[in-house]
Amino acid sequence: MHKTSSRLLALLSLLQTRRGWSGDELAERLGITPRTVRRDVDRLRELGYPVRALKGPAGGYRMDAGTELPPLLFDDDQAVALAVALQTAATGTTLAEDAARALATIRQVMPPRLRHRIDALRVTALHPLDAGDAPQVDAQVLTDLSAAIHTHEELRFDHAADGSAPDGRPEGHRRRVQPHHLVTRQGRWYLVAWDLDREDWRIFRVDRIRPRTPNGPRFAAREVPGGDVAAFVTSRFRGLDGTTTDWPCRGDVLLGLPAGAVAPFARDGIVEELGPRHCRLTLGAWSWTGLAAAVVRFDTDIEVIGPPELKAAFARLATRCAEAARDRDGKGAGRFLSDAPAVRRPG
Repeated sequence: MHKTSSRLLALLSLLQTRRGWSGDELAERLGITPRTVRRDVDRLRELGYPVRALKGPAGGYRMDAGTELPPLLFDDDQAVALAVALQTAATGTTLAEDAARALATIRQVMPPRLRHRIDALRVTALHPLDAGDAPQVDAQVLTDLSAAIHTHEELRFDHAADGSAPDGRPEGHRRRVQPHHLVTRQGRWYLVAWDLDREDWRIFRVDRIRPRTPNGPRFAAREVPGGDVAAFVTSRFRGLDGTTTDWPCRGDVLLGLPAGAVAPFARDGIVEELGPRHCRLTLGAWSWTGLAAAVVRFDTDIEVIGPPELKAAFARLATRCAEAARDRDGKGAGRFLSDAPAVRRPG
């Protein structure tokens, strides 16, 4: 019985990796006869797996989609990978509770050897510290968006006007888009879509989306700028046009700190160890002054390697800091407040 079960598991894994297999190929991979392959296929069908026989000179088999979820068989590595994925998936959404229940169900039927491996490999998925108290994303909204993306149907939805899009423009009211991708970034879910009214790409916070029904007509999918969704989203959040992830301003400095003390706070910068008390930091930012400010937060001596624009930014920043220090009693604040326009906070 154990040998038959193991063979069925191996056969099922093969059927799930390719569109179709000939009977001879399966027999050769499993080290059995074509007759045994036919018997094992019949056993899988009895268990609920929709295995279709293919016509042709050599014949063959293919796994089709079924109407009900059959019993699932996983090898050891697949079971461990699934358990780890369930521990880390759906962070910050209402799917988290379902993922926890699914993990408990899988763990209950695992053999002791696998249960011990899972219990020893506990993973805690944390919200990024800068994500704030973001509201959870409704699982039904994720499902609706995913379905529209899969079927290439236009979406109509209301997008709450309580914040700004990554490009800095205020979002709000009703939108009409061609949805393309769902992505997660720093604990939040985003929809990447082509905005039909603005004729441009937009990135929307999913927790602010309220879909309207029914969906619109189908559309021919287009490619995001640059062709890489991850690079496009990263680029937009850096204030770029979506075709490149390179920071518009990038420079190099020497810091009077060991590399180990700088690396945890260097974001996506590159830290090179130069000695026990010195390191080189290559960092990027959206402006030269912003880059200088990012470097100054390391409380140590700084030597600018280049480029000249970064040195000039440090000079401007030093002047501003000196002015701020002279106005510590608040006497200089009036010159800003008297000319400042009224500012209305979003939302």
